[in-house]
Amino acid sequence: MNRPDDFAVDVLRLTLAPGIGPVLIGRLIEAFGSPAKVLAAQPASLRTVRGIGPERATGVCKGLREGEKALEAELHEIARRGVMLLARGTAAYPPLLAQMQDAPPLLYVRGRIDSEERGPDRHTCAIVGSRKCTQYGLEQADRFAIALAGAGITVVSGGARGIDTAAHRAALKAGGRTIAVLGCGLSNAYPPDNADLFEQIAGEDGGHGAVVSELPMTTPPTAENFPARNRIIAGLSLGVLVIEASAGSGALITAEQMNDLGREVFALPGRVDSSSSEGSLKLLKEGSAALVTNPGDVLSGLEAPALHAFNGAHAARYPAKAGETREGNGAGLFAPASDDPLSLRGDSPSANGETAPAAPIGLSASQQKIYAALEEPATFDDLVRLTGGDPGVMRGDLTVLEIRRLVKRDGSILRRAARK
Repeated sequence: MNRPDDFAVDVLRLTLAPGIGPVLIGRLIEAFGSPAKVLAAQPASLRTVRGIGPERATGVCKGLREGEKALEAELHEIARRGVMLLARGTAAYPPLLAQMQDAPPLLYVRGRIDSEERGPDRHTCAIVGSRKCTQYGLEQADRFAIALAGAGITVVSGGARGIDTAAHRAALKAGGRTIAVLGCGLSNAYPPDNADLFEQIAGEDGGHGAVVSELPMTTPPTAENFPARNRIIAGLSLGVLVIEASAGSGALITAEQMNDLGREVFALPGRVDSSSSEGSLKLLKEGSAALVTNPGDVLSGLEAPALHAFNGAHAARYPAKAGETREGNGAGLFAPASDDPLSLRGDSPSANGETAPAAPIGLSASQQKIYAALEEPATFDDLVRLTGGDPGVMRGDLTVLEIRRLVKRDGSILRRAARK
């Protein structure tokens, strides 16, 4: 793999400096105009930046020098492991994540994240929950992740045992994409028994998703890394589904961060006498999460935020709570499956020049053909004839459309469901 570009390497120098966190790095780059100018700054200039001051300026310079010593070893490990660096402020950096004040200045990525307008990761939803989950939790994580991945949603989770692992595996089983956010450097696999899973996700040039971290390559999985890891899960995702979160679970941290960001939080109800569901039920009782019972509930809840993100209005429509700063607007994150942007922006002209209802977001090309063909009710055989599609593929597409409550059956007749 080629050496990262100069901009990414300069950001890497900043992140390797001890005592300088994401927020301060962001302030420094904003103050000086570029990572390179920060690295060249003298203490007298650094002390003018908010959060540094006279006493800390010398220490920051010292930290930058110490980070320089670790640079070549880090670059060697990055190349050896086939890792890409995504620097905040570049086009490849995930736009939703960039909205966070404390977004990582740099993401280490094995595999591929592509959240551009028509990229495969433009729709994302986190699925999180307890490591010590019940069989019910595993079954529901599998059920929801398969449906979301089948609908073109990239499933984001933390790579941990339990619910996280079930969600990642189910997304792969559905032929979809998934992103695992680790609380350690990418030279490590944690938990170790998920090493093969991470290879499946990141292998084949990222065709199944990515394994990511903000931490230097050889950083071990220590307890203090995981709360920070959870904010990345939140930042990457348009919404989060909580399945079986116990009291004090890291999944609740993710849900809280999503609420702070003004994003969608969903929770699946569990047994009232199960400690595994205590946190999930608390979210529902407090009104901090929307109750969902099937994947269609989640897909419906994500549709409006996706529309606003496509129109460049996501940050304004879903503002962070007081004390949280939103940077960037996520413009261009979502795109219609067709080439016509009107399909997400309201009604669009039909073939005869009349106004037709806008197509739902997040549909594959074959699903859009089915939806268009159902302008009038039809049988399955009619749809095969009208679309020229493969019957096996069409059955799967119809299942997705029914889950999303876009199509309903009346005996052998299929028709569009009324859209609210």
